[in-house]
Amino acid sequence: MTTVRSIEPEYAVMTSACGLLDRSERGKLALTGTEGKSFLQGQVTNDTEALREGHGCYAAFLTRKGKMLGDLRILDAGGELLLDTERVALQELFNMIRHFSIGYKVEMAKRTVECGLLSLIGPQADAVAQAAFDAAPGAAEHDHVVSGEVRLIRTELGIDLLFDMAAAERVRLAAIQAGAESVTETAAEILRIEHGRPRYGIDLDDSIIPQEAGLNERAVSFTKGCYVGQETVARLFYRGKPNRQLRGLRSADEVLEPGLELVYEDRVAARVTSVAVSPRLGPIALAFVRREVPVGASMKAGEGGSAEVVELPFS
Repeated sequence: MTTVRSIEPEYAVMTSACGLLDRSERGKLALTGTEGKSFLQGQVTNDTEALREGHGCYAAFLTRKGKMLGDLRILDAGGELLLDTERVALQELFNMIRHFSIGYKVEMAKRTVECGLLSLIGPQADAVAQAAFDAAPGAAEHDHVVSGEVRLIRTELGIDLLFDMAAAERVRLAAIQAGAESVTETAAEILRIEHGRPRYGIDLDDSIIPQEAGLNERAVSFTKGCYVGQETVARLFYRGKPNRQLRGLRSADEVLEPGLELVYEDRVAARVTSVAVSPRLGPIALAFVRREVPVGASMKAGEGGSAEVVELPFS
């Protein structure tokens, strides 16, 4: 088990300098053709037709009942749309494009193996990008620019580097020589959980509607036209409230673990999805909590343990 002490140096790098994490395993596709945006407009939750070159968006793709089959980042790269998603959702994304793009002027290319992806994480990410690649993207999340053989993409925590796999070692060494330090997925997950960002395949699956996970603001447009699953998403937003919602949990005990069910007023009222032991906050977790459980409530967690419900992101 990774201890707080063993992870502290990497955590310190990501919170005060710049960590470097290899995320090349993410699923990657490219769409070419004149109707890529209009095709995606009817398939994903965000407004792809509003995209302009150098910008991007985050979106989900859903079942007809509004449940999440996956989420993805969409980048307008001029001559093509670049898509990346969690590896666990790649097949569903591939299937959606293959099945529903018939009749559109769209061609799909697989890029998972062909392209590498590194994340610069931390307050010095821009400085590293400037020193290593003489560029940094715009301020908005998903803004992106090309410098040489690297596409630099703004993220919430820093900058992602996308490149042909043949350049992987050159890009990695350039980032390290500019001051980035390698970190592990375990350390990066602590920051993700602290920021309250759910991850598909861990927190999100095909039982979740975007609003339950707090994704409406980031991933859903309520002004664009129809898309698969829109009726459920819109009805819940305008007329109802989700029965559960993503919350944070804090505990003085290391009793939190994925799948743990927590009890409030003698009934199961929450299920843990992600856990971490933060050097700053101690044991924390993401959990789907029933709406009747107020922020600040104490819930029973395991044998003799407890956890407090808190707003996201953690503070």
